Amino acid sequence: MIKIIPAIDIIDGKCVRLTKGDYLQKTIYNENPLEVAKEFEANGIEYLHLVDLDGAKAKQIINWRVLELIANQTNLQIDFGGGVRSMEDLRIAFQSGASKITAGSIAVNDKDSVLSWIDKYGDKIILGADTKNEMVSINAWEVTTDKPVIDFVRDYWSCGIKSTIVTDITRDGVLAGPAFELYEKIKNEIPTIELIASGGVSKIEDVDTLNSLKIDGIIIGKAIYEGRIKLNELKRFLC
Repeated sequence: MIKIIPAIDIIDGKCVRLTKGDYLQKTIYNENPLEVAKEFEANGIEYLHLVDLDGAKAKQIINWRVLELIANQTNLQIDFGGGVRSMEDLRIAFQSGASKITAGSIAVNDKDSVLSWIDKYGDKIILGADTKNEMVSINAWEVTTDKPVIDFVRDYWSCGIKSTIVTDITRDGVLAGPAFELYEKIKNEIPTIELIASGGVSKIEDVDTLNSLKIDGIIIGKAIYEGRIKLNELKRFLC
């Protein structure tokens, strides 16, 4: 059964969503992220994808207090990303209550550091693979590289990474449907990696399709906040 992972993105301590990663296209959904996290938990959700968008821009963790608050006042298993660029950032995030850390841009820019994190923390490190036209994007989605995302994921899988979040940024926040073909291709080529789909989910049928494709997890953000998917509709996927 596919793992359901709602998303909370943080700017200035508030719960927001961006459109295609554009900081100028920001919608504030709640000024209290803890309230949102508690609602998820009350509906049987066990996992949370928490992104420090301020940190992603600043290239260091900014909103660690939000992480700490949610971790201390819920039992959600939190994967945290955004601005994690150093061992000190890792220490802060884990100390603040993160269960796992997503390594995004640094996985492109400083592979040696990420491999050292994997060596030390094992499956607590998730590979963040943001992509545009199947090429890896970095630096809060401002730069598209010449690295094919499938090759990028395969390379880290061969180095010991167990889990990856693949976000199609052209679909993120626009409710256009997930990149089904890309996820199916990745799963076919690297079947043993835990593949978490992100970006574009717009209706409960999208979750059904990804589940039928044996995708391991799905991150859902705007579709929940806009009421396109009700939390009670997700309960049949919760074990």
